[in-house]
Amino acid sequence: MDMMADIAREGPLIQGWVYWMIVLNTAAILFVFHRVEARWVLAAWVANLFLMGFLYDTYGYTRILGLSHIILWTPLLVYLWRRRTTFDASTWGGRYLWVLSITIFVSLIFDYVDLVRYFMGDQAA
Repeated sequence: MDMMADIAREGPLIQGWVYWMIVLNTAAILFVFHRVEARWVLAAWVANLFLMGFLYDTYGYTRILGLSHIILWTPLLVYLWRRRTTFDASTWGGRYLWVLSITIFVSLIFDYVDLVRYFMGDQAA
């Protein structure tokens, strides 16, 4: 099995959320020449692809997959939060960084809950 096939078996809300994050993180490419933050987003995104692939190959489609986001996106979100005063909402780059920051924050809430549940014995997807 592959991870995208497992995600395809999820409900439309989870599928939509995953695809939203894929599009949003990949969109960092549009801003890498103008925003240093976008370079860090892209670096975290690429690292996340490798780490999540490793976790999937090792543990399967379980709640521990959120560990990849926790390891990479928690420091990214702290970095973005500290840089938030430079996010000019009147520019595409600034709006992108605000939307991305909110998306990462919401994702991390689910990821931390999933990781706690995993270590408490709930190893389902």
